[in-house]
Amino acid sequence: MKKKLTFYNQDTTKSSGALYIDTGVSAGFPSPADDFKQQRISLDKELIKNKEATFFARVSGKSMIDAGLDDNDLLIIDRSIEPINNKIAVCYLDGEFTVKRLKVTKDTIWLLPENKAYKPIEITEDNNFIIWGIVTHVIKEV
Repeated sequence: MKKKLTFYNQDTTKSSGALYIDTGVSAGFPSPADDFKQQRISLDKELIKNKEATFFARVSGKSMIDAGLDDNDLLIIDRSIEPINNKIAVCYLDGEFTVKRLKVTKDTIWLLPENKAYKPIEITEDNNFIIWGIVTHVIKEV
């Protein structure tokens, strides 16, 4: 049995945001602690451009690992973005949701996995198919 994507709506309660260090974080030698100032940052404001059209979903499976989408990553999906060639999209295909890269030609649409163990899917007139939204960001646990 295939795992399904789990969708979430935004929590629209007001938040003051998390602390944000404005100077950047060095990946080399540490900078002196006196040199930074703290502000608050809202990830909603940074990552979401259209609140009414934005949803979240968890990745389930490994078909997109070469695109950096790992099992259990959290996707931010914007339904207002135009689905064009090469975008990563959440699609509804024959009763199930899937996340794949779009290949759009003048004659056909393909859903391309980013893992060689999976085959591309050609969309035909026989499919029940909707491009549900475009992935804008991926949130990972490290």
